[in-house]
Amino acid sequence: MYISDTHLKSFLADAGLVNAKDFDAADKEAKETGKPIGDILVSKSVIGEDELRRTYAYILGIPFVSLLGSTIKYDVLSLIPEPVARRNNIIAFSKKGDDLEVAMLDTDDLAAIDFIKKKTRLKIMPRLTDAASIKSALKQYQQELKDNLGDVIQRETEALRVGGGAGEGKEEDLRQMAEAVPAVRIVDTLLRHANAQGASDIHIEPLEGSLLIRYRIDGILHDAMQLPKNAAPAITARIKVLASMRLDEHRLPQDGRFSAEAAGEKISFRVSVLPTYFGEKIVMRLLRDSISGFTLESIGFHGVGLERMHDAMRKTTGMILTTGPTGAGKSTTLYTLLDIINTPDVNISTVEDPIEYQMPRINQTQVRPEIGFTFANGLRSLVRQDPDIIMVGEIRDKETAALAINAALTGHLVLSTLHTNSAAAAPARLLDMGIEPFLLVSTLRVVIGQRLVRRLTGDKEEHKLTRDEEEQLGKQMDAEAVLKALKDEKAVDKDASWKNVPFYSPKPSPQSPTGFAGRVGIYEVLPVTSTIKDLVMKNSTADSIESQARKEGMLTMAEDGIFKAAQGTTTIEEVLRVITE
Repeated sequence: MYISDTHLKSFLADAGLVNAKDFDAADKEAKETGKPIGDILVSKSVIGEDELRRTYAYILGIPFVSLLGSTIKYDVLSLIPEPVARRNNIIAFSKKGDDLEVAMLDTDDLAAIDFIKKKTRLKIMPRLTDAASIKSALKQYQQELKDNLGDVIQRETEALRVGGGAGEGKEEDLRQMAEAVPAVRIVDTLLRHANAQGASDIHIEPLEGSLLIRYRIDGILHDAMQLPKNAAPAITARIKVLASMRLDEHRLPQDGRFSAEAAGEKISFRVSVLPTYFGEKIVMRLLRDSISGFTLESIGFHGVGLERMHDAMRKTTGMILTTGPTGAGKSTTLYTLLDIINTPDVNISTVEDPIEYQMPRINQTQVRPEIGFTFANGLRSLVRQDPDIIMVGEIRDKETAALAINAALTGHLVLSTLHTNSAAAAPARLLDMGIEPFLLVSTLRVVIGQRLVRRLTGDKEEHKLTRDEEEQLGKQMDAEAVLKALKDEKAVDKDASWKNVPFYSPKPSPQSPTGFAGRVGIYEVLPVTSTIKDLVMKNSTADSIESQARKEGMLTMAEDGIFKAAQGTTTIEEVLRVITE
């Protein structure tokens, strides 16, 4: 929302909201720091954030709406999926014909408007609102689903009067049970509720006397509910039918997949069934198809690391690797890179296990090890398909590594993942696989190490570091390097010290009981420079490579995490939790 400083000053003065002295002081600070005047006025408590937003609305001629105390019809509210509404602070509140009115904190968020326009095929009419209205509307998502879930679960589980312990029986009986109304409604409601909660995984665990449902939200498992034990056979059978699994197999693990619509959003569910002592445990991974539109900045890259990523992506040959344990967000990083470089003038092919997101104009191939179609075999075939860019889901063995290196040498840009704990450990891991050092240094462009940390909500509590906390952080990072990065990116004042850099703690609320909502990456971006190449050729240790990279300006994951904690994106405790796991 661009408004000239002169226009803003004139209106605020005429309205008696800000005096000239306070505005001039904020104007001076804005010129020194590069921050918007409005943000400075709010940070100095000269004017409230919502009052400033109302002022912007008036100046720009955009209608302002308050949703406090209003009840939004659920069929209108749910046109925007709750995760999208929460992430972008946008609420659908009125629909008349093909016109959809949406309340926003930032009407310049064109990406969110375009996303909703494509999803709903309606004409979007943005309206400015305040933070209290957004919070009030977000509560309605939860209340509606909670009421719906409670009613459905109670009613339908009472309708189930099925014996048979762990659900063993004839396939015909199990199929009939799976297609009955109670099982269909219970599973459908569970899936919708898990999606609305922003869950990445659903765990359905049989216990001795009940069925435990758990959701993984922002990387942490939470108990969602307990169902009667007699609901287990029908729920298990229903999910097996959806995932095209054998209904009469109860002794062996099974894997499957299915897709569904939830709140207008297409979701793929990756299903794993494992026999346990009390029955079959089911884990479903939710893979949302809304990966398109991510940017490197939105997933957590910034500063020097961001510049290095863009440099590597501009190359037409070589290899970009992302590293980290399972659940570190490596696939999201790769898909984001693919989405950015997916232009009409390139041919992109992938070989994956599994295909987590389906992307337009990209040729994606699923490996099938059971029939001999491995990463190595798939990669061999891909290079004969005239690709410009190749993505290999994971480098697991020498054969795949050698083929990927060869593809990078012969005129392709190769993206892949590797299971190591840090970026600096990647070269050593590839050398251990048997890759020749001279081949590695000829192809490797950049290596990313990453983890995911939970993101604080806007409602958080500020605190300053104690001396003990400063000492603890000093052991985890190069304090001067992090402070310099904060100053370079104008996240703090140019004369700031750690004593006056604020950090934050989560503040639980009804909308977010943990005080966190969503996750963001913390990264280390290691460019393979001439000095790093020399170390690789000498078969140096990961510690030596990391030490040299830090001298050349690389922030480690811990340091990037502290950087984001100082910005108020996450907490110090959250950073320490993920880097010490």
